[in-house]
Amino acid sequence: QSGNSFHVFDQGQFAKEVLPKYFKHNNMASFVRQLNMYGFRKVVHIEQGGLVKPEKDDTEFQHPYFIRGQEHLLENIKRKVTSVSSIKNEDIKVRQDNVTKLLTDIQVMKGKQESMDSKLIAMK
Repeated sequence: QSGNSFHVFDQGQFAKEVLPKYFKHNNMASFVRQLNMYGFRKVVHIEQGGLVKPEKDDTEFQHPYFIRGQEHLLENIKRKVTSVSSIKNEDIKVRQDNVTKLLTDIQVMKGKQESMDSKLIAMK
């Protein structure tokens, strides 16, 4: 409605009828992967919380340069390229440290969740 995103209201029909006209496949997951490679992001509305699957089959995507009436911006939508030579060893070490911290945090949260679950069961 605002012109800064697009919706796919029926993924099955979109994959069957639209994708084969413009791509060599009719796979919605491949289409979404392509969108991600070009910097499009799925819009998650706050009421969905990002964790609950919406009742309706409506998926919305946006990109900073994908704006109705601003065709001149489309040339700025480019495929992301990551060259291995540009990644430094220090960056890899930092990323590994971040992953380790995230995994530790997840384990702690999982333990707290299990504790809350058992307390809730006991209360019931």
